Amino acid sequence: MQESQANLYDYPKYYDLVYGSDWKAEFDFLREVFARHAKREVRRVFEPACGTGRLLDKLAAASFEVSGNDLNARAVAFCNARLARRGFAPTVKVGDMADFRLPRRVDAAFNMINSFRHLTSQRQARQHLQCVADALARGGVYVLGLHLTPLVGEPTKRESWSARRGNLAVVSHLWSEDVDLTKRRETFGMAMDVYTPRRQFRLTDRLEFRTYTARQMAALFAQLEKMEVAATYDFSYDVNCPIKVAPETEDVVYVLRKV
Repeated sequence: MQESQANLYDYPKYYDLVYGSDWKAEFDFLREVFARHAKREVRRVFEPACGTGRLLDKLAAASFEVSGNDLNARAVAFCNARLARRGFAPTVKVGDMADFRLPRRVDAAFNMINSFRHLTSQRQARQHLQCVADALARGGVYVLGLHLTPLVGEPTKRESWSARRGNLAVVSHLWSEDVDLTKRRETFGMAMDVYTPRRQFRLTDRLEFRTYTARQMAALFAQLEKMEVAATYDFSYDVNCPIKVAPETEDVVYVLRKV
């Protein structure tokens, strides 16, 4: 199989196929969280670092007013084109999740799987959370999902996903290459194996994420003046089964609420 180095976010068609195929559980979970934990009606929603917007078009179809931002212009174009095909305004912009201001406050925001960890410094993380707090109306919620570094037991080192649409199939692989808990950096290798009727090829990339233990995440949230942790869940996305975040916790979804 031919292999080449690439920025995988520059291939939104392939990326969206494999990571957007399992959208229903997250979509249902978000709507349930909005209903249960927001202290206002949720109509306007925003996704920082939205990528291809795999959930935005579904929310728009459910009568939410959606918007988002992302640093990757190709992903933004892909997302806006999909919104436009379904008759919705192309409301996603190229922008930094740690430096943005919305023209109008929203009722909810969400960032479901690890994009937050692309912010590799404490300053960027605080700036991001402050931007979200400023963007939310009072009583609104921010649903933030990520993998923590567990201090008990062995963390997950490798994950794989696959999806098919018509004659196109994509298999994605993600593996941890190096972890430095002192510098709070984790390096991942990532690959997408792409299969079409005429070609088979592999795109590979390397990602750097910031590490967070349960205690480090709690300390970060404690610095926020306008946000409180309303609930915590895991990646089973069951709103009836909240979890208590502990040293062994790895998958977590925080529901932050603006007070």
